[in-house]
Amino acid sequence: MTSLVMTVTETLRYRGALGQWSWILHRVTGLGVVFFLVLHVIDTSWAVFYPELYVEAIATYQSPLFTIGEFALVAAVVYHAINGLRITFFDFRPNLWRYQQRAAIAVLIITVIICIPAFILMLGHVIDHYSTNPQVLPLGRVIGAQLPFLIGIAVAVVAAIFYSVIHGVIAGDTTSKKQKPTGSRIERFWWSYMRISGVLIVPLVFGHLGMMHILQGVFDITAQNSVVVGTTTINQSGTAVEFVANRWNMFIGGVAIWRLYDFALLTLVVVHGFNGLRYVLTDYTMGSPLLRRAAIYFCVMGAIVLLVLGSGMLVATIDADAIEMARQATENLHP
Repeated sequence: MTSLVMTVTETLRYRGALGQWSWILHRVTGLGVVFFLVLHVIDTSWAVFYPELYVEAIATYQSPLFTIGEFALVAAVVYHAINGLRITFFDFRPNLWRYQQRAAIAVLIITVIICIPAFILMLGHVIDHYSTNPQVLPLGRVIGAQLPFLIGIAVAVVAAIFYSVIHGVIAGDTTSKKQKPTGSRIERFWWSYMRISGVLIVPLVFGHLGMMHILQGVFDITAQNSVVVGTTTINQSGTAVEFVANRWNMFIGGVAIWRLYDFALLTLVVVHGFNGLRYVLTDYTMGSPLLRRAAIYFCVMGAIVLLVLGSGMLVATIDADAIEMARQATENLHP
């Protein structure tokens, strides 16, 4: 906590050094994206395992609060991706580091250039939706729907601390504050993974944003008799469950192309995101071996849960019964 407070106070005292602010903004946007990733993977799995819950989750995403959050999410993803490319480029071309300030300014300009047309298209979806006087979930219900996620995160934190205590009792806290940090093969691997995966993620995540947030936003996935983006099929029931089913059942040359696409995106982003979260958490727990181990346990557990859950939903089948359950849940939600 001391180093966290120092980071904030020193950043404010530093007053405008672009490199410092870029570092802070990269971390903040990364944390925001990881938090949404947790919500998104768990919510989407409900389309397979709990159709009724997925109906309410999409209704929550269509609320004004999450509508505003969607704009923030797109901006965060775009900035984090472009700035990540800047970091990767200079890491492999350190002789050009003297240009990093200009590059940081270029990242901000490119982010704005990308976000302006994206926001205009997204705003069109928002205006079209709210001009029809839709039924909107009450704010209290929207906020209350997030409590299970917060409780789950709290339970994961407690579990991580518990395992860290057990680890410390069995193995002992041998970490010394005077011990100089040394590089390791595994950390060099993660350093390379973060850069390589970041480059691979950019086209995948931009494609996902383009399809699911810009061309056909969250309001369109419940439009009855509409064409599902990336397919030639029609969402006849107007439920988000059928939207997901039609998209994942799109075959090209006998290959479920969107399942493979989402699996690649899932694995790369989850591992990249939680390893980035590990970097952040361990930076602020260096003075406590117990908390540092707990941070690592927390990130490992989070990544494993999302990978298992996400992989399970991608290999599962959404049948007609699930779509009918979603249709009835929609009628009950908005009678």
